Amino acid sequence: MRFGPVWPLQTPTPTPTETATEVATDIGGLLPFDIPMWVVNIGESLIVVGLAIVVSRLLVRLLGRRVAQQFRRPSLTRTALRGIRASVYIFALLTILNIYGLRLTDIGLSVAIFSAVVGVVLAPILGSYISGMFLLADQPYEIGDMIELADTGQRGFVEDITLRHTKMFTLDNTFLVIPNGEIRQRDVINYSAEDSRTRLSLDVLVTYESDIAAARTLIEAAAREVDNVISGGPDIRVGAARYPASPTVYINNFADHGVLLTLRYWVTEPYKLLAARSKVQTNVWRRLEDASVEIAYPHSHLYFDDTSGEMNVSLNDGLSGLNNGGRSHTATGDSPVPPRQDPDDLADE
Repeated sequence: MRFGPVWPLQTPTPTPTETATEVATDIGGLLPFDIPMWVVNIGESLIVVGLAIVVSRLLVRLLGRRVAQQFRRPSLTRTALRGIRASVYIFALLTILNIYGLRLTDIGLSVAIFSAVVGVVLAPILGSYISGMFLLADQPYEIGDMIELADTGQRGFVEDITLRHTKMFTLDNTFLVIPNGEIRQRDVINYSAEDSRTRLSLDVLVTYESDIAAARTLIEAAAREVDNVISGGPDIRVGAARYPASPTVYINNFADHGVLLTLRYWVTEPYKLLAARSKVQTNVWRRLEDASVEIAYPHSHLYFDDTSGEMNVSLNDGLSGLNNGGRSHTATGDSPVPPRQDPDDLADE
């Protein structure tokens, strides 16, 4: 048997259009018609997005308790869970870009060029994220704490802390969002750092003639009558110092118009400071009103005696001026008072 020459089988190289059509046809499977490649890419992208959402929720549900036990801070726990979600979404985004034929090197070059162009625009946003990282590390406040912005006097509860901003609900039931880069430059007062008890003070000025001992006792009793005022118990420790828990009145100063008494008392609920202060002042006013204690106010008393000096005053008779052609005499000498006519004498004329 003779064999003729064997020629190698050459398969024509498919064009990109043919390859896309073949792939689309293969994916179509049993469908009797061809599916365009862009429809296939959209379908695959939607599947990836759906899987990313399901996987991110599943990971948060499985790892949420462990992360919370590890950090023991709500702000760090939320940040870690957000990082898990972001990682899943970033992986899904890279997968979608790969579906459309984009490689990681091309993406890195594009991102570098884009960052160089819009770096000035993104600088404040990146600054907020960096400030958020420092904010979470420094722990000046936590979710649920009551804080006050010292420059504006706004008080409220921290609702959420992210890497970009801090959310706060004010006591006026308003919503406040502050960028982390801005709030790190402001003075923030934390009323719930470790102990929610807050000390307030009240100045009461009483006269020198008042019974100071009775005034101190009455003012202290007036503060104890308020519900959210701590009436007694062990001393409250602030750092290395200890302060009486019960209301205490001190003699602050011997002022010009009276004795300045300062009441210091502790309140259990920091969001009711104004209400507690008003109730204490009402009770103080009621108790001092019926006692031998007088609240002082700015006033002055002038006393003249034999050692106060003399002032010579001379007056001329105004009627003598009328007898001389109707001309009135003016005060002469060192008289500081001008001549005055008697209205009764003028009526007789």
